[in-house]
Amino acid sequence: MTSLTVEGVDVSHSRLVELTNLADQAQAFYEWVEERFQLALSRREPLGQILLTATAGEIKRAMLDCYKPSDSGKLPLLFDGVGRTYKHEKACYYFFSWIIRDAPQQRLGPLIGRILKNSKRKRVEIEVQVIASLICKYRSNVKTFSWEAVREVFVERLEGSRRSLQGHRKEAVVRTALLTAFQGYFTRHGGYGKFTSVKVADRQIAIGKQTFDVSAELSNERGQVIRRILVPVKTRETEGGGHAHLYSRDIAPAIAAIRNDNSDDYLVVIIGAQNWSVREAEEIRSKVDHVAVFEINPSAFSEFGSTEQQRLNNFVAAVLDGVLQPKL
Repeated sequence: MTSLTVEGVDVSHSRLVELTNLADQAQAFYEWVEERFQLALSRREPLGQILLTATAGEIKRAMLDCYKPSDSGKLPLLFDGVGRTYKHEKACYYFFSWIIRDAPQQRLGPLIGRILKNSKRKRVEIEVQVIASLICKYRSNVKTFSWEAVREVFVERLEGSRRSLQGHRKEAVVRTALLTAFQGYFTRHGGYGKFTSVKVADRQIAIGKQTFDVSAELSNERGQVIRRILVPVKTRETEGGGHAHLYSRDIAPAIAAIRNDNSDDYLVVIIGAQNWSVREAEEIRSKVDHVAVFEINPSAFSEFGSTEQQRLNNFVAAVLDGVLQPKL
């Protein structure tokens, strides 16, 4: 990110860039909910208008259609402050809670738990009733549920989530970029191409002795994982030369691990380092499926930037379209 300096003092607000980039990826989920509400209630108004005027019963009916959609394979993603995706029912709970109530996990969750103890109904039914009641009760105070207003709420919620999840900064940047690529494709095509669903892992995964900071599973209509995108994130303060060569050798075991484990996996390498060797970078590009190199101090690695984001978008689109096969 380009720094903002006033009279020699860096006043940049990189956290705002990170959080707004992440919040923007929730728009696909918002638009999907809007479409479900319009279909369930046979209305054409925007979601914000529907939430301001629909009855509690109508809101509950449409929310249940979001929780349990008939076409459950083609679902957008929702995530926490470091880009870790929620399972779909949890995503619906957080989405609807965030627009009307803070702290759905710490404060609203225990209240729903108390109701559940006194009821024979399923938790989903209780969640829907509680949130629909909250929307009807307080929508005159909220005044708008437009995407622009909800986006600001999401930035705040994501910031709170990020504060409670320390030590994940570089993974969060890369996970956000990968989510951006998937969500952008979903928005354009209404699905994930030749795949039915996508799941981005919420933590590192291990293959053999190698760990991959960020990963995504691509599944078919039967829920079988048929492709993975595996992403090691390599950051180091280096001046290139021999240091870059030694560091490049660290990537070789990752290549061997996934080629030995499953030749259907894609390997994406993210490098953040100052003055990285061009020759070493090209050597890595020849062996893996996609590479993003950021010539930047690792401590300043806070966003992908438009050029590398577009390159990643193109790579993911080629994977989802089925026109790009993993390198062997």
